[in-house]
Amino acid sequence: MIASIGRFGFFVATFASASVRNTPPWARIVEEAYKIGVFSLPILLIISTFVGTNLALQGYNAFAPLGGQSLVGMFVARAGVREMAPIMVAAMVASKAGTEMASQIAVMKIRDQVDALEVMAINPYWYLVTPRFFGIILVLPALTMISIFTLLSASYVVSVYQLGLNGSEWISLASQNIHLWDFAACSVKSIVFGVIICLVSCYCGFTTNPGPSGVGQATNAAVVLSAMLCAVLNYLLSELLFRD
Repeated sequence: MIASIGRFGFFVATFASASVRNTPPWARIVEEAYKIGVFSLPILLIISTFVGTNLALQGYNAFAPLGGQSLVGMFVARAGVREMAPIMVAAMVASKAGTEMASQIAVMKIRDQVDALEVMAINPYWYLVTPRFFGIILVLPALTMISIFTLLSASYVVSVYQLGLNGSEWISLASQNIHLWDFAACSVKSIVFGVIICLVSCYCGFTTNPGPSGVGQATNAAVVLSAMLCAVLNYLLSELLFRD
């Protein structure tokens, strides 16, 4: 484990040095941001919709025995905006974009295409990691904001039209418990998650074992490690950012 941490630290240092010393490849950054954002959007909208409906339903079932079913708006605003949306987007991007990063780089590695870049005097860390790094940082906060809006909208529809709650009261309680700081904190979370997903996925691709089985192992390790680290960091960031 110590050796793996050391290798990962060396990988991050090498990538950072290559990114600082060379001009960012803006065209490829935009391309990666487009791929991560647009291709992930349909599944994100579907997942956010049903997470919002489930939050409303479970909040209602939890508060109804206490006579506090009108507090569903507050519950959804707190749990959905602060916790569910950022970690949900991170998990989805890790399982889709993260595995794609790991598998593509792993395939290039076993086919000696990474070595070919070095022969052509192209830094592979700058060419392969830098665009993905800045692309995911640019797009993940936007995906998180879209997820929040979709989640709240779906929760409102279920609360008002299925559970029979007062719409004005729902909006009032939700708005009272959502502040600008919540959106800023969610953006911070999403940026941290994006950094973790990109670096872990690319590292797994660069350190893949030979053969098709190595690509599969690298892809699996990328999504497992990314999801685990994001879950741990989500708790730590919540402790740091949300102290009401």
